Amino acid sequence: MPEERTPPSGTAAVTGVLTGGPGQDVAGAPRPTRRLIGVDAARGLALFGMVAVHTLPSWDEQTGEAQLSWTLFAGHSAALFATLAGVSLAFASGGRTPRTGRRMTASRWALAGRAGVIALVGFLLGFLDLPVSNILIYYGMLFLLAVPFLRLRTRSLLLCAALFALVAPFLMQWSVDVLPGLEYENPSLVDLVVDPGAVLSQLLLTGTYPALPWMAFLLAGLAVGRTDLTSRRVQTLLAAVGAAVALLVWSASVLALQVLGGYEAIVRGTPWMDESEIEEVMVFGGDPSLPTDTLWWLLIPTPHSNTPVFLVLNVGLALSVLGVCLLLERVAGRVLAPIAAAGAMTFTLYTAHLLILWPEYYDLAPSVWTWGQLVAFTVFALLWRRALGQGPLEKVVTRSTRAISRRVLARGRDGARPTPSSSAPRGPDRP
Repeated sequence: MPEERTPPSGTAAVTGVLTGGPGQDVAGAPRPTRRLIGVDAARGLALFGMVAVHTLPSWDEQTGEAQLSWTLFAGHSAALFATLAGVSLAFASGGRTPRTGRRMTASRWALAGRAGVIALVGFLLGFLDLPVSNILIYYGMLFLLAVPFLRLRTRSLLLCAALFALVAPFLMQWSVDVLPGLEYENPSLVDLVVDPGAVLSQLLLTGTYPALPWMAFLLAGLAVGRTDLTSRRVQTLLAAVGAAVALLVWSASVLALQVLGGYEAIVRGTPWMDESEIEEVMVFGGDPSLPTDTLWWLLIPTPHSNTPVFLVLNVGLALSVLGVCLLLERVAGRVLAPIAAAGAMTFTLYTAHLLILWPEYYDLAPSVWTWGQLVAFTVFALLWRRALGQGPLEKVVTRSTRAISRRVLARGRDGARPTPSSSAPRGPDRP
């Protein structure tokens, strides 16, 4: 069967947290309605992984060792989530060919509005005493930081992602001793108003999902979203190269720590911690930041350590999972459909997940609560999509950003003098 190709001006539509409604993208332009089920399925897997990490115990109380769910999903699911957000950003801003002129301006304003809506929901959830860190406020910051990068092509985006992965962790370690300390597990709107410095430093550098290091995931996903994801060759390259990058980085970390003396340097450089405490950080990460006594800590791949090793390793894993899901779509699309349905409304389902965790009843039977959520989310997503389409919170985001886009585009049409971009020949991406 011949491969399906996307038009030069766009790509297949994916309606997760980031895309517009049926028939239009976030800039109000027509777009194809074919969905990439593999992208939705990968996002669904990320959601399910985060549910498992949040609900199941992270360690065995008898042995003290990490549970399998922690080993498989901790850090990896959230990183996959962020990388796929970048892929959706590409879909929403022109696909393989970034928009130009007024269309790109509309996409940028729409993305800023989207960031505001998602962050607002996150800050409102901050009024609840949630038992886990809420990624939504960090997502809002990530999307806001992504606005200037929407025009970049694949190579430039990959270069920027690499720079964030290599430089931002050093800023993160420096900031722990310089910027206001982490005071809020999940800051609320009141915290933002009363103590904006601490909240912003937490969102950018010192929190669980710090936006500056995590820009590596978002920009890598944005770069991949600029490629032809319907191509079997691209899908295979994502699966193979992503896995190879992850294996190479993990092996380099093991070599540096176990053979080249990195672990001993950490022990010598952190004298206030005994080896059991160091091992705990190696497995479960900092609380939430790593010790700053020695830069050797930046070589560990621990979940949520946000080191260069963690960032590059998880970019590789995320791209590999995406490639595998896209390849599976070719042979088992119907099998992936339930997971993809949940992946198409992750904003709604993740918010519901946090509300379910809030009373902390899940401690009574973690496995039952975990599987209960996975089944309930899948059934709800299938029924809702069949009856009403986009998820409820996704519709709120879409309507808000579409209104912003239309206003920006209307200003361009009503201007007294045409700009160079508006006087160019009309095409699929121009009003």
